[in-house]
Amino acid sequence: MTDSAVHHILGQSEAIEGIRRLVRKAAASPARTILIYGETGTGKGLTARAIHELSPRGAGPFVDINCAAIPAELLESELFGFERGAFTGANQKKVGLVEAADRGTLFLDEIRELSPVLQAKLLTLMDTQRFRRVGSVTPIGVDVRFVAATNRILLNEVNEGRFREDLYYRLQVISINLPPLRERGEDILFLARHFLAELCQRYGRAPMAISDDVAGIFRAYRWPGNVREMQNLLERIVALEEADVIGRGHLPARVLRTLTDGGPHPARASAADFHAATESFQRDLIGRALSAHAGNVHSAALALGLTRHALRHQLKKLGLDPSSFTGKS
Repeated sequence: MTDSAVHHILGQSEAIEGIRRLVRKAAASPARTILIYGETGTGKGLTARAIHELSPRGAGPFVDINCAAIPAELLESELFGFERGAFTGANQKKVGLVEAADRGTLFLDEIRELSPVLQAKLLTLMDTQRFRRVGSVTPIGVDVRFVAATNRILLNEVNEGRFREDLYYRLQVISINLPPLRERGEDILFLARHFLAELCQRYGRAPMAISDDVAGIFRAYRWPGNVREMQNLLERIVALEEADVIGRGHLPARVLRTLTDGGPHPARASAADFHAATESFQRDLIGRALSAHAGNVHSAALALGLTRHALRHQLKKLGLDPSSFTGKS
């Protein structure tokens, strides 16, 4: 069990630090079921894997399945396996994913997509830790933790008759709600710079920077695809563009539409807007102090009325390199 797993959940915001704390607690708990809520692209799979790796089961198997990606008629045999001759084409016995996850974790992504029949069988499995392969009458015992994920509000699905109420409450022992990127204003540029550095290294090219113009656009954009959308957008730029600095000309139209009303509308002002504006002001003020003192952190800190430690903390938070201000007037 290693705490490094939780540091793959990236971000500097209090919201993400809260998620990391909850993941640690959930991993260490004896709870057999954990439910992760989050929009597409918020990192549900990454969170599930961190829970597994941090838990006493970390040395055991982590088995994942996307319940929406497998046809309903095949999903039961994928989960529970089957005996030889159970149906046409079953020429030999197959071990299912539940059995493969014994002494480990089974991650059920998009659990809402399970059929009513499979929801009932899954509930029985969670309650008894026993199941039968398709075509068998012999029960098999397992020791499995279930981590499920969904991008829907399951209580709404229960109220509309699409999800079993008893399974819903069984899953709700521990629930983790992953915030969308648009509600993590202070993480947006941190993540963008992190992914950009990672991608430049992967593609074997010189480091790229993000212009102030694009930084403002990134803060204002709603990121409907969340972190995954950001990663894909930056990878496209790194793969196709030769510039050293990302400008607005490198951005797709859907992102640039953010600018059509001049940025976030005052009536829709949010905490993310406040943090973005505050960060921009801090960046400008600290940059001017460093420029005035040729990048000397001690002198700039005195001018700003800060300790050197406090200024270094702000530099790290804002992604500023003091050496880049050396020699500036």
